[in-house]
Amino acid sequence: MTQVEKLLKYQEADSRLLKVEQKLNSSDERKKYMQSRSYLTKASEKLDQIEAKAQELKNNIDRLNAKYSELAETLKDFDNLDELVEQGNAISFYKRSAQTLADDLKALKGEINSLTAAIKEQVDEYQTLKKNVIAAQKEYPKLQAAFKAYKDSVQTEADEINKELKQLAKDIDADILKKYQAKRSERVFPILCKLNGDVCPMCGTSLSIAEKESAASGKVIECENCHRFLYK
Repeated sequence: MTQVEKLLKYQEADSRLLKVEQKLNSSDERKKYMQSRSYLTKASEKLDQIEAKAQELKNNIDRLNAKYSELAETLKDFDNLDELVEQGNAISFYKRSAQTLADDLKALKGEINSLTAAIKEQVDEYQTLKKNVIAAQKEYPKLQAAFKAYKDSVQTEADEINKELKQLAKDIDADILKKYQAKRSERVFPILCKLNGDVCPMCGTSLSIAEKESAASGKVIECENCHRFLYK
């Protein structure tokens, strides 16, 4: 059996393994399990973000409330405006100052109300997400078990093919096999292809004169473009 024939036989067995892998990866059991795992991971991160945002908003409200109390206390000084005027102080100055303080208080009140509404929105979002996460956490073990059961059901077939591949690999050139397995890990398939004349059937790259001679002599060559193995 030539090196090409051995490699073709190896690839045929490998194609059966690939179908098993594809069957597993495209199964509903895997899809549901992976979706649930991804959701829980992202939801956990989202909950942390919401908590951090809510804390930031609360800190801002505390700061504004302190400032509001300070201004409100200052405004009380103008309760005795008549006495200040009687003491000879300019009424226009105190009126302007009082109005400025009142305007500042109104603006602060608006900011506080906006932040309070924003915090409520964050709390509502947190509670809704937390409820969904709890439900997903209860469902996750079931989905995980279903995927494991399905995976185990196809693993026997995969193990048998892997044994066959291990045996076939013994008769294949080590350097060629290493390159083959590297391409396989990159999800390239098929890896060994029959030439279309003197052209790679997968990417259309033409062979050099030296490559043509090697292929004609029965050797396996590597496409310089897509790096698949080619034979005549």
